[in-house]
Order: sequence, then structure tokens, then C-alpha cells
Amino acid sequence: MSICVTGCAGFIGFFVTKQLLARGETVVGIDVVNDYYDVSLKEKRLKVLHELAESSPGAFEFFRINLADKDAVNACFNEHRPTHVINLAAQAGVRYSLENPHAYIESNITGFTNILEACRYFDVQHLTYASTSSVYGNHTKMPFTEHESVDHPIQFYAATKKANELMAHSYSHLFKLPTSGLRFFTVYGPWGRPDMALFLFTKNILAGEPINVFNHGKHTRDFTYVDDIVEGVIRVSDSPAQPNPDWDPSAPDPQSSSAPYRIFNIGNNAPVKLMTYVKAIEDALGKKAEINYLPLQKGDVPSTYADVSELMKAVDYKPDTKVQTGVSNFVQWYRDYYKL
Repeated sequence: MSICVTGCAGFIGFFVTKQLLARGETVVGIDVVNDYYDVSLKEKRLKVLHELAESSPGAFEFFRINLADKDAVNACFNEHRPTHVINLAAQAGVRYSLENPHAYIESNITGFTNILEACRYFDVQHLTYASTSSVYGNHTKMPFTEHESVDHPIQFYAATKKANELMAHSYSHLFKLPTSGLRFFTVYGPWGRPDMALFLFTKNILAGEPINVFNHGKHTRDFTYVDDIVEGVIRVSDSPAQPNPDWDPSAPDPQSSSAPYRIFNIGNNAPVKLMTYVKAIEDALGKKAEINYLPLQKGDVPSTYADVSELMKAVDYKPDTKVQTGVSNFVQWYRDYYKL
């Protein structure tokens, strides 16, 4: 196989690429390396990937491409002819979507359209792509299941990722392109994004500065460790979507289709209170946090909880890393990375 991983300099894409290289795959990496957050962190991830490729059984070639550049995407696919695509490139972030929605159109809509077209014309065998638990909006029926409708997003980021799922289905139906969408639940771990809570909390606690805890600390999240996400992504990518022979158009199930299309949650299936998460950070750092309790932010979802039964049924996998273990691993990485 030749596998194209978009967003390979990003948090999840970096770990997916590492795992594929370690098992001997040829990986074509694409990333625009924009300045949404610290570019040096992305460049260091890329350096690690190039070094790993030199000593691993796999091969890695990197392309600094904006997915919104259709000609550049097509040229890359034409040269390397990937058999599988794992599309993890996206403009992420709930709060940033309130400030700069056009960035989400360029990356998540235009860029994803160009990936779909390249997969169509260059005979890709399976497209696996990132969606998000944010598509569930203000659902209160727990746990969240892929069989429920998600037609009421509460921020623009979620709306663009729901659009990706619909766009993918149209290509699965029209062109028989196998597609699998993965709804990630609050991913955390080493090499994570600096705009995420774990990074911000760790940085401020070590500096003796207060942390901002929204919704007065009443959030619950299905925190999912990055290694667990990666295992799920690769297992799904290795198992191309098939049409569901039992799909009933008179009672359409959103999770699958008569086309080669499916949606999976990837979450820990064990929601954790935000203050329990903060306690895990304090324990790992050996230092108490000074906390500013603030109201629920616009666009925030109060609680998330993943039903992963479909993932287990399809690829025999369920994430299971405990928050205390994952947070401890992050803190160790953070201290090593910043030499603290």
C-alpha cells in the first residue's frame, strides 16, 4: 500500500504517520504547516518523521501543500498514486470558528472537496477522514450514538465537519468510493496542540498562573488518549467501508448506507468530570492549580460520551487508556520538550 496522510505535521496526523512508518508502509505526507499555532512544534514533528523514516522499514515523502490548491493536490496524487487516504488535515478549534469562519471553509470544505476529487480520479481504495464529536451539539441522550441524527450543530466548526460526512456520502453513492468518517472525542496526549486545555493548564500551573475553567467546572468529556485514536484510525483504514445490505431507505440509519459509507465514534466510552481531569494534571505536576471559574463559553458542548459499539463490531477495538496514565505521559513529554 501507499498511504497518503494529510495533516501529517498535526497532532493526530503525526502519530498516525509514525505508526504507519513503524510497520513498514510507504507514506505520502501532506501539510500546509500554517500558523494557527506554534509552527516550530509542527516543524519538529516533521523532523521526527523524517528521522524515523531513515531508520524504519517504511518510507516517507513530505509535500508542503495547501489542500485548497486543487492543482497541487492532483499533482501529488498523480505522482504517488496512493491506494489509501487518511485525511486528518482540517481547521480545528471550536472557539476559533467564531472568529475566523472563512479558514474553515478553505480547509474543511474546499480542501476536503479536492481530496474527494483526487480520490475519485486516482482510484483510491479507501478514504478515512476525521470528523468530530462536536457534531452532536447539545444532544442530551447519552452515550452519543452514530445512529442518531446530528442536524443541529451549535458552532460553525461542527457544521463544516457534518458537511464533510454528507460530502463523503455523495461520493460513496455516486462513484462507489469507500469512505469512513471518524468522530473523535477530546483527543489529548504528548505533542498535543497548544490551544487545548491540557497544554494550557499544564503551562499555567507550572508558571504559577491561574487556569480558566469554563462552565464552572461542570463539563464532562470523553477524553481519549492519542495512541488509542491512532489505533482506531489505522484499523478502520485497513478495513475499507462496504455497503450495508440491510440498510433500509424507508428508515435511513445515519451510521451506514447502501453505498460503501460508514461513520464511527472513537472515544474512551468513559466520560470524566473536568475537575477530575484537572486533578490528574495537578497530581502529575505535583502542584495545585489556581482556578478561575467562568461561565459556559459560546459554542461549547457541556458533556460528551461516546458509544463505540459500532467501532468494536467493525474492527474489534475499544480505546481504554485511563486519564491519569495519559495525562502523566503528556506531563513527562512537556517537561522533556520544554526542558523544565
